[in-house]
Amino acid sequence: MAGWFLVWLLTDVLDLFGVALTPVTTLWTALGFGGVSLAVANLFRSRWWRKLIAAVSIPVFLVAAFCGINADFGAYRNLNDAIGVVPYKALDLHSERGQVIAGTDWRVSANLPAGDPPVVPQKGEVGTVHIPATVSRFPAREAVVYLPPIALTANPPALPVLYALSGQPGAPADMFTAGGVASAMDAFAATHGGYAPIVVAPDQLGGPGRNPMCIDSHDYGNSETYLLTDVRNWVRSNLRVSGDPAGWGVFGYSQGATCAVQFASSRPDIFGSALASSSELGPTLGNEELTISTGFGGSKAAFEKAQPAAQFVAHAPYHDSVMVFGAGANDAKYSAFARKLSEDAMRAGVHAEVLSSPGTAHDWKTVRYVLTHGFPVIAEQLGLGS
Repeated sequence: MAGWFLVWLLTDVLDLFGVALTPVTTLWTALGFGGVSLAVANLFRSRWWRKLIAAVSIPVFLVAAFCGINADFGAYRNLNDAIGVVPYKALDLHSERGQVIAGTDWRVSANLPAGDPPVVPQKGEVGTVHIPATVSRFPAREAVVYLPPIALTANPPALPVLYALSGQPGAPADMFTAGGVASAMDAFAATHGGYAPIVVAPDQLGGPGRNPMCIDSHDYGNSETYLLTDVRNWVRSNLRVSGDPAGWGVFGYSQGATCAVQFASSRPDIFGSALASSSELGPTLGNEELTISTGFGGSKAAFEKAQPAAQFVAHAPYHDSVMVFGAGANDAKYSAFARKLSEDAMRAGVHAEVLSSPGTAHDWKTVRYVLTHGFPVIAEQLGLGS
């Protein structure tokens, strides 16, 4: 009862974490409290062997509850994921991949080579890269990049680009370990001749516990400049990519989804599509007063201007933008946000869709559902349709 009450108080009443928990996570929390309480009770007025079993049982109950919650939340595949070990090696960018064909027609039909088709690997390649913060000076961690099978051939075509932005707290690798981005792209490539976007997961946070809100600010650093200038320049200088805004998309989860909506709404000249899983209505630190004072230098006008709702109005009508907004069916708050963002986008001329992940909430299962069912929609926009 104590565990159940604590979940109700922190999430339903105080909304301390800003997300809803599923009944499964609530149940495992209650069971964890119950198990530990039972073990603690047996430490007193009992024989030595009962004390020993009780002491050993406490970590067992805690681990069992953690595993149950993780199975529901879908975050960690193994112990390395749980302790933050990045499972990818440095990406080897061969010289033939470092040619930029800006402005090239990036549609699949235009990239088919003459003569016999190239031998395409069955899977793409994932690795870490260092993207220097030359202009922004933002303290970014290493990025993770996915090269689709067609990009691993001897003479790869110019390909579309998909940013992948993690939630907060989080790290770039989360989009691959918990989000399953590489598996989803490999599955898509398997039915599209090896074609999929080059996926770049940069660090928009600068640390697992930081939330710079993908804006430039004195207190949190120049996250926006890092993503839109430094990362973009690195991609265009080191990978053979599309030069067309329609060939650039952005995908994100939670804080990263909010960034995705911010960028796609404010910079249609850079991003022609967005895929957002559990996005906020706009940049926030959970408290409007704190957000304005620390993120926007005390300017409420700047805060309001940065909201996607205002950006949709400012840039309307959008002529070539596609956005997909997803949320877990058990997450009433973010489901309402998704509907509101979709309505704002459609009024501005954006082709927008809403996805509801059945039986999930604010978790990685929702992310994988939104990626699986939403990516084919923006793939058409990226030039990778049937």
